[in-house]
Amino acid sequence: MTIANYAKFHQFKEIIQSLPSVSESSIVSEQFLLEKDEKKQLEIYYAPFEYINERAKVVIVGITPGLNQMEQSYQTVFNDKDKGKDAELILSQVKNNSSFEGSMRKNLVSMLDKLGLHQYLGLSSTIELFNKASNLVHTTSVITYPVFHKGKNYGGTTPDMLKTNILKKYVTEGLVAELEQLDRPLVIPLGVKVEKAINYLVDQKILDPTLILSGFPHPSGQNGWRERHFEAAKEKMLEKLQAHFQSDN
Repeated sequence: MTIANYAKFHQFKEIIQSLPSVSESSIVSEQFLLEKDEKKQLEIYYAPFEYINERAKVVIVGITPGLNQMEQSYQTVFNDKDKGKDAELILSQVKNNSSFEGSMRKNLVSMLDKLGLHQYLGLSSTIELFNKASNLVHTTSVITYPVFHKGKNYGGTTPDMLKTNILKKYVTEGLVAELEQLDRPLVIPLGVKVEKAINYLVDQKILDPTLILSGFPHPSGQNGWRERHFEAAKEKMLEKLQAHFQSDN
């Protein structure tokens, strides 16, 4: 990683660490606003999610960091005040602490373990991807930074990210740039909205379809169809995992 990759972090680090405390009102504020579309009622804020694990064997892709992840990421940077860690270490800790945290992480791990992903990676459980085996995974989002629509977490549907310029560029530029730095990892899109964006990149001949684990449900606790969708796609996902890791050997 070069300093250029962390330009935004160096721009915002001191501002984050000078906050009186980390709260919604202190971080969802004008000083961290990256861009907005008033007509679409969209706002995109900075959060320190720039770290890219170039050694990753697996990439897990969400829609966009939500407010909870945003707060956790700021708290990690805030807590580092006066400790003098370098940017890459701080940003890697942000990913480990903030990615799919809470019940979403629990649901994600449960489904990945049912597919046996941990066995292909030599782990006892995929929960280790979020601690001692974090070197094996790269977590990211279709849209790198937190997006709010009408002041609420953007859910990926309204407006359509592939038909909205302010959002689409993160798919076609940001996400693509990230994936180009990795060595053909297994890509796991979380839910149909993320899969739609990934499939767009496949259709554009940017991503190799053989690397995509299709059919994986979004692990949010609010996804009431999660288990049913998982069971419906389970056999095909098992076949894809086996084929991917056999060809990788």
